[in-house]
Amino acid sequence: MEAPAVLLVMGVSGSGKSTVGALLASKLGWKFYDADDYHSEENRMKMGRGVPLSDQDRIPWLCSLHDILLRAVASGQRVVLACSALKKTYRDILTRGRGAVPVKGDESAKERLAGEQLLVVYLCGSFETISRRLSQRKGHFMPPELLQSQFGVLEPPSGPENFLQVSVDQKSPAEIADAVMEALQRK
Repeated sequence: MEAPAVLLVMGVSGSGKSTVGALLASKLGWKFYDADDYHSEENRMKMGRGVPLSDQDRIPWLCSLHDILLRAVASGQRVVLACSALKKTYRDILTRGRGAVPVKGDESAKERLAGEQLLVVYLCGSFETISRRLSQRKGHFMPPELLQSQFGVLEPPSGPENFLQVSVDQKSPAEIADAVMEALQRK
């Protein structure tokens, strides 16, 4: 099997997406994007007040990320994207763009990433482990109080999604990145 063009490192806040994603990008020599860098100021302020984002808040952000991925893949660039992508519909938007969002009367078919072009790396862990990590994180706009809402909406990847699952419990970011690299070599 050919290597994917995009690694989507996903999970709840505090699972290590940004750290593991940056490590993977460095090891692979790929471009790294952190989805948090692309949130609107309104989304950042809302989360900073402890208010979970709604689907309506997330859809434009996810569509923008989809466009970034498409441009990168079209130019031959391979990408690691760290993004919560908590719901299957969010991952569909990252793959298919606005075409994954049901809109009445809109039959436009935007370009899509083929399923095998995107590999989801799901960083999973216990609420306790991730809560402890969040309590130690400083200076992030996502407050620890929103963790329960993230676990509440989380839809872990499943078939037919192209994914691998890595537990973050009792593993360092470097160990997690190494586990992903080993899995990529086996694929």
